[in-house]
Amino acid sequence: MNTAEIIYTGELRTTATHLQSGSVIETDAPVDNNGRGERFSPTDLVATALGSCMLTIMGMRARESKWNIDGTKVSIKKIMGTDPRRIVGVDVTFDFPAGHTLGERERTVLEKAAHTCPVAYSIHPDIKQTVVFNW
Repeated sequence: MNTAEIIYTGELRTTATHLQSGSVIETDAPVDNNGRGERFSPTDLVATALGSCMLTIMGMRARESKWNIDGTKVSIKKIMGTDPRRIVGVDVTFDFPAGHTLGERERTVLEKAAHTCPVAYSIHPDIKQTVVFNW
């Protein structure tokens, strides 16, 4: 079964539909690459997928252990290179809610879990992944 269907709608915009759920994502080319920058760019989605995947895997570990990480925020900074134009780095910063009750052992388990996400393993090793956990 296919995962998604993507249609070019003109003006450097695409509409991607997740076939199982019907959920839709639109993309635009970024302003610095002749686009309008009104939506995520395809490279934004790659960088964002890394943070989302890490947080999801952490959520799985937290749920298994009955730890609460609700409200955890991930900030993503995509770093672009040239010649050829490509992602050269992704900075991922986790900010955990004030008042969480996670100890050192729990933090270590969750940090290790984040680094085992499938997207982290799928991104080319030349793309530098810098991850910060603000507990």
